[in-house]
Formats: sequence, structure tokens, C-alpha cells
Amino acid sequence: MKLYPNYIKPLLDFVISLIAFIILLPVTLLVALALFIANRGDVFFVQPRPGKGGKVFHVIKFKTMNDLKDSQGNLLPDEKRLTPVGSFVRKTSLDEIPQLINVIKGDMSLIGPRPLLVDYLPFYDEIQKRRHEVKPGITGWTAVNGRNSISWDEKFRYDIWYVENISFALDVKILLLTVAKVIKSEGISAKGHATMPSFIEYVRQKKQN
Repeated sequence: MKLYPNYIKPLLDFVISLIAFIILLPVTLLVALALFIANRGDVFFVQPRPGKGGKVFHVIKFKTMNDLKDSQGNLLPDEKRLTPVGSFVRKTSLDEIPQLINVIKGDMSLIGPRPLLVDYLPFYDEIQKRRHEVKPGITGWTAVNGRNSISWDEKFRYDIWYVENISFALDVKILLLTVAKVIKSEGISAKGHATMPSFIEYVRQKKQN
């Protein structure tokens, strides 16, 4: 029986997230007001994501992009929908604050693999699926080792390494490294992209090569 991941970690997640949410409430309200103005009404981004065991939950984040569409009704590329306010919120990782609610509810952990899209599930191989052996996190080993600036293969490699080496000491290390990364605003986006290219497209390109 693994004491830390099964009992201590969930308790710490709840207590720390609840305290952090209360402390950050004034900042949360200010960010919400700024995004309400910048996005013309939309503040939160809610989307289904797979959690532990692949169970789907709804992740909550601040909405950093508007919903502008082209003449055919298709959403414009990310870089054209990312507002100046949204860019600042994303750069400073303030968009992650609402996920504290997900941690309090038990859907997520403070530390773990980032929750990806439900659409990606059918494209995982058996090793990549192991990222769902633990709860997804607001930050994680992948986030402090490149985040969106590294390849998908590297991201999964870091995710699986975390699953196999989870410990209290490692989680503390990740939290400290996360603070440093936020201050430096590193790894926010992939080269040539506003965020990160699709994993599905990545898999298809690998099959073609």
C-alpha cells in the first residue's frame, strides 16, 4: 500500500488548494473582470478532460482566447484569438487558478500530468496510457521540464517517469521549480505556435514518416 500517493497526497491537495483559493480570491476576481472586458463577456473555459483511470471530468480555467471566427464560421487560429490580456494571464499562469476548484473537488491534484484532450485517448499507446494511473495536475514534472516547448514524445516520457517515481520530495521539488518557471515565463508555447500543436496531428505525421 502506497501511503503518500493514496492518502497523504489527496489530503494535502485538498487543504493546500482550499487555502490557496481563499488567499487568491482577490486576484481571481481582478483577472475575471479583466477577461470579462477583453473577451466581451466570456471569463471561464470549461472543457471535458480525462482524469485518473481515463474518467472524464470538466476542467475549469480562465478563458484567454476569444471566439472570433472566419467567414466560413471556423474559429481563427489560436494566435489570432489570444488577446493581450489573455496573453498576460497565460504568461503568468494566472489562467490555472480556477483549477484549484478541480483539486478541491478531487478531480485533479496539485502535481501530476497535465490533463489533455478527450479526443487524444484513442491515439495513446499502452505506455502513454500510464499517465492516467494518477490524477492529472495543475503543474507537473513535464511542466517544469519544458511544458509546451518540448515534443510530445518528451512530454509523455516525463509523465510516465513521474508516475513511476511519485513521492513527497519530488512533489515539493516540482512546486519549487514551478514557481521559478512562472517567474521566468518559460515553456508557455511551442516554437511557432501560440500554445501547443495537436497530438493527433503529431501521431499522423509520425505514421507518415
